[in-house]
Amino acid sequence: MPHFSHESTAVPQRLEQLNHWLGQALGLPRYDIAPASSDASFRRYFRISFGGETRIVMDAPPDKEDSRPFVRIARALHGIGLNVPQILAEDLAQGFLLLSDLGSEQYLSALNADSVGRLYGDAMGALLTLQACGPQGDELPPYDEALLLREMELFREWYLGRHLGLALSDGEQRMLDETFRRLAQSALEQPQVAVHRDYHSRNLMVAPHNPGILDFQDAVFGPVTYDLVSLLRDCYVAWPREQVEAWALGYQELAIDCGILRLRDEERFLRWFDWMGVQRHLKASGIFARLNHRDGKPGYLKDIPRTLGYVREVAGRYPELAGLGEMVEKAEEKSSFEFRV
Repeated sequence: MPHFSHESTAVPQRLEQLNHWLGQALGLPRYDIAPASSDASFRRYFRISFGGETRIVMDAPPDKEDSRPFVRIARALHGIGLNVPQILAEDLAQGFLLLSDLGSEQYLSALNADSVGRLYGDAMGALLTLQACGPQGDELPPYDEALLLREMELFREWYLGRHLGLALSDGEQRMLDETFRRLAQSALEQPQVAVHRDYHSRNLMVAPHNPGILDFQDAVFGPVTYDLVSLLRDCYVAWPREQVEAWALGYQELAIDCGILRLRDEERFLRWFDWMGVQRHLKASGIFARLNHRDGKPGYLKDIPRTLGYVREVAGRYPELAGLGEMVEKAEEKSSFEFRV
């Protein structure tokens, strides 16, 4: 029988099924079990301890989460030498996975002025491996125009509409339509590579083989700057623009050396990087609002000001995005920072 070190967040029926799988199907000895983490989905993670060792158990209810992409991509990334959880046992019919444990120290808690160079250096090295050696377009869903536009619509629907209650004029609607189209075009003109899609400080773990990489199951084949901007213009931690651009251009050089990019064009690369960030941060602000209103998870609201701050700053440097910048400023005034918690 398991021993609970503190209260579990799983529903009793799922917990009973999980313990039966661990104890009866896998034959694990007596273990301690405790919540390890949760994320913005229906997945839950538990850390089990036995005999001086630890493992992670993923609980992903199959009626709400499909674990097959996680398993497939985990094996692919492990095969190219990236430090992702190893699949030790699986029961996809029930939605349970037994994984190796990458530890509990996120990049987010470890990043500071002294550590950031080393940690980001490791993260960009792993990203180069992903982009140079990772799954190709026939192995991953495409990050196509339809998906890019659908993501940006979350900003209009959930942040502007549901969260702030803004009624947009016809002109504002047309401006958003045109801006979304331009941002999607910028993404699609970039070299296409394997994209983790959430490559940031809450999904990167400080580990002996650094970084440990989590939450890759939504990987797609898409723009070369997407994961880079996720890392360097993180929704959860911000760095000075000059430093971010220096890191980005340093990555461009490494990507050329690895054959990921062919031509050196700093202005074009930074434009791709900037505009990709706007697309991602519009999506993220909409997701954060949706997590609050639909899923009862208000904790992400505090990250919206930083996330939209990136949009406003970048939009102020590109005339084509001026209308979007003005809309973000209007939204911030309307909200009176009520999204702070």
